[in-house]
Amino acid sequence: MVLPDSALPGDAWHGDFHPLALDTAAVPAYGSGSLADLLPTITAGQGVPGTHPTLTELEPADRNCVFLIDGLGWEQLKAHPAEAPFLTSLLGSSRGGTGAPITVGFPSTTATSLASFGTGLPPGSHGLPGYTARNPETGELMNQLRWTPWTSPHVWQPYPTVFQLADEAGVHTAQVSSPAFQGTPLTKIALSGGTFHGRLSGEERMDFAAQQLAAADRSLVYTYYSEVDGKGHRFGVDSDAWRGQLMYVDRLVQRLAELLPPRTALYVTADHGMIDIPFDEESRIDFDEDWELRAGVALLGGEGRARHVYAVPGAESDVLAVWREVLGDRFWVASRDEAIAAGWFGGRVDERVYGRIGDVVAAAHADVVITASVNEPRESAMVGMHGSMTPVEQLVPLIEVRS
Repeated sequence: MVLPDSALPGDAWHGDFHPLALDTAAVPAYGSGSLADLLPTITAGQGVPGTHPTLTELEPADRNCVFLIDGLGWEQLKAHPAEAPFLTSLLGSSRGGTGAPITVGFPSTTATSLASFGTGLPPGSHGLPGYTARNPETGELMNQLRWTPWTSPHVWQPYPTVFQLADEAGVHTAQVSSPAFQGTPLTKIALSGGTFHGRLSGEERMDFAAQQLAAADRSLVYTYYSEVDGKGHRFGVDSDAWRGQLMYVDRLVQRLAELLPPRTALYVTADHGMIDIPFDEESRIDFDEDWELRAGVALLGGEGRARHVYAVPGAESDVLAVWREVLGDRFWVASRDEAIAAGWFGGRVDERVYGRIGDVVAAAHADVVITASVNEPRESAMVGMHGSMTPVEQLVPLIEVRS
């Protein structure tokens, strides 16, 4: 398919317009300082075969706990010391006492990040490259958080989790989270291994996580809290509701820290940060109402700040050219092969994953999103967004408490 001349780049290329250079995107620190490096480093220190300590700042411990707070970015935490006095007092402990954050992966979104965390692999290997991605076998968009439409979890993500490796090596391994997550496909392919314990309240999770840590000489415990992210999406990170959740998780972290058994390292981290996007036409570009962006596009995947664009066969280069012209000063816009070569999805992309990545990948640089008001009404109405490679979305804490 060839697009009409009116949809192709014109004089803008020759005037003051210059698309963002792809090498100006801060690629996640896969293999040295990313969320995917945490569990392999922890379990290598516990003697688990097949794992390696790539986060070299961390010291081994017999008992390890990871408390992952959904949506708690490094920059948001640093900006709210009054709401999080305990976490703020520990900022200097982050990343092995360097006081530095780690990165998540691209896209900076929950399904991708939890898969990276649980498998110890970047997105190009584990194969969850965004909130939604095309299934090359069916041509349908696959929602990788809700797992719809259904596909076999272990075909979609065939690698073992680090929790499974630890459990097989004799480490007492447990996940303590909401009962609603126990049987989900995302849990199965990213977080399974050992025993899942469902607990409703945050306080119950902290107390039971501490009990599980003390249950063996070598233990690995994961616990999770989601509502910092939930309130941020609904009300924004500049809202009282979000600040209230930050105050609550600050107390949860302190509660768990005070319950740690001897020889334990507690790590507090997150799956992404978040940014509030204004409700105006310049900040929210509606794909469903924009004929220029829609031209030649068969499917729109990903999410507002990290889009996978699947072109009609034959229109790939034209779609790339149009998206660069229209959005290139506010988004890093790459072809699939350019994004892979730039390392956005890690050092390699498995063959089964290649077609899940968009023909065009657009990652927001400015405070802007590409919404889809007709096809994604709930997501388009969110205040807080994430997904791209800006520091506010990419950087997360790796706070450490030892007993």
